Amino acid sequence: MARLNINGQVRTVDVEEDTPLLWVLRDHVGLTGAKYGCGIAQCGACTVHVDGAAVRCCVMPVSAIEPTQKIVTIEGLGQPGRPHPLQQAWAELDVAQCGYCQAGMLMAASALLARNPNPSEEDIRSEIGNICRCGTYGRVLQGIQLAARRMAAGASAAPAAADVATAAGR
Repeated sequence: MARLNINGQVRTVDVEEDTPLLWVLRDHVGLTGAKYGCGIAQCGACTVHVDGAAVRCCVMPVSAIEPTQKIVTIEGLGQPGRPHPLQQAWAELDVAQCGYCQAGMLMAASALLARNPNPSEEDIRSEIGNICRCGTYGRVLQGIQLAARRMAAGASAAPAAADVATAAGR
């Protein structure tokens, strides 16, 4: 039995203690945003937050999570009707191609921006190690930069067409 705080809701799941958190989230809680990619914590498709830190949950046993720790998945990143600035930037810049890795990318990027609200291009390139089979890394970089600018200006600021065009290289 595991007691987990997931997206602000405490849930109790009946699983073996060595069950990876990814499978608990997907199979027992029904949150399918985090994806199975490699199973060895290399690709980042399974990235979620545990107490604000980006973790690759495909190899994290549920027993490693304390009941007081807070887990946030992509489903908990924004709020209904009010997406996270990264989610807005992703949509505006058409960052995703196939989209399989993008939930993990967004979770890694949001953890980065929480730690470093004004990351340099080098900071982003060194911190976001998620793998994208479609190669959307340039758009991921632009999306993170756009979201960082908006968050610095106040997340409630409406997107400026010039801001989107600049980030998209238009």
